[in-house]
Amino acid sequence: MQAETTRATIYLDKDLHKALRLKAADAHRSISEIVSDAVRESLREDEEDLAIIARRANEKTIGYEELLAMLKADGKI
Repeated sequence: MQAETTRATIYLDKDLHKALRLKAADAHRSISEIVSDAVRESLREDEEDLAIIARRANEKTIGYEELLAMLKADGKI
């Protein structure tokens, strides 16, 4: 069963579009399939990043100056 699709217009740099067309032809896939897969992967990565941020929400935060002082005290800078 094929998922419902919606038509969208995107604007790409000319060279990027050419590369995408060549990739699609080489892979025997449509440009839409390749773009949809790339968007899905980007959203998946966002979801993973948000999950990591949520898990770290209770960690103590430190300022830049404090970090520099810690690095200096540890002999790292």
